[in-house]
Amino acid sequence: MKNNIIKAGLFVGMLLTLGSCKKALEDKFIDPDKSTKTSLAGFLTAALNNNRVKPMYWNMRTFYFLQPALYSQTIYFPISNSMYQQSDGYVGGYWTDFYSPSANGSGILGIYRAMETSYAALPASDQANQKILLEAAKVVLYDQAAQMVDLWGDIPYSEAGSLEATSTIKNPKFDEQAALYNTLISNLDASNTYFSTASANPAFSKADILLSGNIDKWRRYANSIRLRLLMRISKVSESTAQTAVMAMLNNPSQYPLVDGGNNANYTPGTSDILLQQLTNNTSNLNSAFTEGSLFAPDYMLNTAMVPANDPRIPVIFDKYGKTVNGVFVQNPTYKAMPITFTAADQDLHNTEYAIMDSVTFAQNPSLPGPVITASEVNFMKAEANQRWGSAAAAQTAYETAVKQSVTFYYYLNNLNNTGLKKTTKPDDATINTFVTASNIAFTGTATQKLALIYVQKWLHFGFLQANQAWAEYRRTGYPQLTFPTATLSNYTTPPTRLTYPTVETSYNTANYQAVKAKDTRTTKIFWQP
Repeated sequence: MKNNIIKAGLFVGMLLTLGSCKKALEDKFIDPDKSTKTSLAGFLTAALNNNRVKPMYWNMRTFYFLQPALYSQTIYFPISNSMYQQSDGYVGGYWTDFYSPSANGSGILGIYRAMETSYAALPASDQANQKILLEAAKVVLYDQAAQMVDLWGDIPYSEAGSLEATSTIKNPKFDEQAALYNTLISNLDASNTYFSTASANPAFSKADILLSGNIDKWRRYANSIRLRLLMRISKVSESTAQTAVMAMLNNPSQYPLVDGGNNANYTPGTSDILLQQLTNNTSNLNSAFTEGSLFAPDYMLNTAMVPANDPRIPVIFDKYGKTVNGVFVQNPTYKAMPITFTAADQDLHNTEYAIMDSVTFAQNPSLPGPVITASEVNFMKAEANQRWGSAAAAQTAYETAVKQSVTFYYYLNNLNNTGLKKTTKPDDATINTFVTASNIAFTGTATQKLALIYVQKWLHFGFLQANQAWAEYRRTGYPQLTFPTATLSNYTTPPTRLTYPTVETSYNTANYQAVKAKDTRTTKIFWQP
C-alpha cells in the first residue's frame, strides 16, 4: 500500500494528461494543468473518468470476464483446470486502480484525498463555491468503496491516502467491513441532505462528466446507492435495513431515487446514472469478445429467457452459425452452449450456439458504463415490499423493473451509430404479455416471488455490472447455478470473495497480519447469510 500511496502523490495532480481520453477531456472540460491554482473541478473530472466503470477492454477482459462475471455466470467461460483461480496481477491492477491514478482507473481514493487537502487550503469564500465538487466526489467514492468491500471484505480506507492528507507516508490499517459499510450508508444519507439544498455553478456543471451538473440526479444517485447497500445487508441486519429502506420508500420527496419515474417506457439516457464513453470503444470491447468469453451463458439463455420468450433475447444475443461452402448459415434458434460441456466439446461445437450480440455490445462505440439503473432500483423496491410491505406494491415494482430492463437493453442496442442493423423494441402489448403471462409472471409463494425478483435482477445486471451480479448471487443464492468442477487443487469451485493481491500483502505487511486469517477464498463477506 505504501507504493500505492506514493503513486497517488506523484500522479494525482497530472492525471488528466494521461491516457487515451486526453484530447476529449481537454476540449470539453477544465484542465488543471492550465492553471496555476489547484482546481477541484479538474480533480472531479479525473475522478469520474474511470475505465473501471466504462466498459473498456482492460477492465472487461482482465477483471470482469476472469472473476466476477465468471463467478456469477453472466458470461460463458472456457473450461480449464484453473478457471476459478483468480489472476493475482489483474486483480492487483483493479485493487490499485481504486487507490492510485493510472491509465486503467481513476484512483478515486487518492484523488479524493487530494481534493480534501486542496479544499481545506482554500479561502472560506472559495470553499463555499467549490464544496459541491467535493460532495459529488464523495458519492462516487462511497459507491466504489462499497464495491471494494463487496469483493474483498475488510479494506484500507480511513487511513489510506495519507500522503495527500498529511504529507506523510503511513501504511493504512484495514477497516472492518461491516463498520465501513455502515459509515458509507450514513454518509450517503448526509449526501442526500446536502444535495437537497445545493445549487450548481458553471465550474461544477462543466467538470461533471457524469451528470452534467444535475443536482436532482446527484441526489437520486446518492439515495439509490444507499438503498443498494441497505438491501445488501438486509439478510444479516434485517431490522436495521427494513427501518431505513421503508423510510426511504415511504417518503419519495425526501428520498428521490433513480427509478425512471416508475415508467416502463422511460428514457435511460436521461434517467439512469450512466458513464458515457469519451473515446471510441469499438476496437477495445470488440477485442475483449474476440479473445473469448463471448458465448451465451447457459442458465441465462436456456433456463431464464428462452422458456419465457423473453423480448430482450435479440438485443442481448446473436444466434451465430457457421460458413458452409462459402455461405454463412445462421443457427435456426437461440440456444446456449451447455455448462456441462468439456473443453473438447466447446471446441468441437462452438459454432452451434448463441453469442453475445455485437450490435449492442462488442461493436457499439457508444456503450455506456451503467452505474445504477431504474430497473435495479425497482427490483430493490420489489424485494423490500415483498418482505416488509405491500404485496401489490411488490408486484407493481417487479413488473415495472422487468419492463424497464427491456427498455434499457433496446436503448443500448439503438445507441450503436456504426451503421450496423439495430433492433426495434416490441410493442407494449407484447412486453406486457411476457411480464404477466409467461413463466416469469409474479405468482406463487413468497419464496417463489423473491426468487423471480432475484433471477430477473441478476439477468438485468449481466456482464456489464458483473460486480453487482456476483454480489447479489452470493447474497441471495439465486439463480441456482451449476458450476463444473475444476481439477486444480484448492480451486475446484468459485470463491466467495477475492483474496488480497500480492501488491497489497507485500507492501502493507504489518497491517495485513490483522486480516490474514480471514484472507481465504471461502470466507464470506459480512452481508452474506
